[in-house]
Amino acid sequence: MEIYYCGLLNSKLALPTRIQAKAFGTERGAFGPEAFWFSGTSQRASMANALGVDFGTSNSTVGWVRPGLPTLLGLEEGKTTLPSVVFFNLDDDEVTVGRAALTGYLAGYEGRLMRSLKSLLGTSLIDGQTEVGGRNLPFRQLLAHFIGELKKRAELAAGRPFEQAVFGRPVHFIDDGIEADRLAQQTLADVAHMVGFKQIEFQYEPIAAAFAYEAQIEREELVLIADIGGGTSDFSLVRLSPGGIDKADRKGDILATAGVHIGGTDFDKYLSLSSVMPLLGLGTRMLSGIEIPSSYYFNLATWHTINLAYTKKNWVQLTEICRDAAEPLKLARLQDLIEQRAGHWLALKVEEGKIALSSTEEHLLDLDRLSPAEMLPLQRAAFEAAIDHLVAAVEQSVLGMLVEAGVRAEAVDTVFFTGGSSGVSILRQRISSVLPNARKVEGDLFGSIGTGLALDALRKFG
Repeated sequence: MEIYYCGLLNSKLALPTRIQAKAFGTERGAFGPEAFWFSGTSQRASMANALGVDFGTSNSTVGWVRPGLPTLLGLEEGKTTLPSVVFFNLDDDEVTVGRAALTGYLAGYEGRLMRSLKSLLGTSLIDGQTEVGGRNLPFRQLLAHFIGELKKRAELAAGRPFEQAVFGRPVHFIDDGIEADRLAQQTLADVAHMVGFKQIEFQYEPIAAAFAYEAQIEREELVLIADIGGGTSDFSLVRLSPGGIDKADRKGDILATAGVHIGGTDFDKYLSLSSVMPLLGLGTRMLSGIEIPSSYYFNLATWHTINLAYTKKNWVQLTEICRDAAEPLKLARLQDLIEQRAGHWLALKVEEGKIALSSTEEHLLDLDRLSPAEMLPLQRAAFEAAIDHLVAAVEQSVLGMLVEAGVRAEAVDTVFFTGGSSGVSILRQRISSVLPNARKVEGDLFGSIGTGLALDALRKFG
């Protein structure tokens, strides 16, 4: 369960109601947002009546099929991605989303940052509430706030209103929970209706990515779609063909789907625990020889529990532990970080390091808000060792799907990577090793799903 937030305050400011946006060996094909326009059949040349909405754990996109024009709509200063983040700025009495929200938080404004809103779906928290500025905010209202903003920005970019949409969904909102999964989809549908959508359909996110890839192929292919997002890893084994885009019913082309609740935020967590938290005392001991409780570090390394580090009870306990610490300077650094309420800053820095390690063997992480400041060298090899158990679980998900489909790994023609976290090198390598004959293609990591959903919206709503 991942609901990210920070800065529990007692301000009596009224909860703001407005949102303002402020500034903040793989084969590569032409799969960016500029590449998707369609001509040929009458269906392809139509201007769609509906949107494709990819509400993601980390980033969101909205697609709309128009002949001769890019599919993805600009959502924030011309950019087609909108980070799935909301910041309640109590200093300026406003609410911001996306990059503007991250900018406001990192600038040090007093308030609450909320991230990974999608992970509320299917959990008991969805019917709960949180405190913002001295007032209670229902989590359903929080979701409606962000999805409503997606709709408003898409309509502004398109120059017209929309009442119909195809929403993406993971293969499993909740692992091994059929009823929770059903409730998660129903909740998302309810929220979409709340913000003005009258007709809603759903499509598996990896299937949507398959539709985006299919628009570019010239021959029939058996394709494994690997969608590695912020919260989940989803897979589909699909038979695609140049004429497939015009089929009304694609059930016969979908051989199998699979998914596991492992994504980019999990990789962040274990990179933090293995490389960053030891600077703050993880693994050190008290004078009595007892190891410092690891809960402080797990809370800070996990987005949805960072706020637990800021409680009064936690502070009192940590102060007592610091008096008996065998390495007091490290514990003092931990105390200073918590006193600054800089846990989310640290999590963002770790995420920065993870992204850098996807393209380099070593990265120097500037932790300038630690006291004293630290330039921490991160090694890809150490990162890969730290997440090996996660990668193994993802690999098993792929193997299990092939068994379920009754397909030999050698028969797969292509593996199509999408999702922001598919850039993690070891993950790509392990998935690729399962499919020895498949060529590797990288889609638009943040846009393939939104594009595919837009194509599905044209197919379903005209």
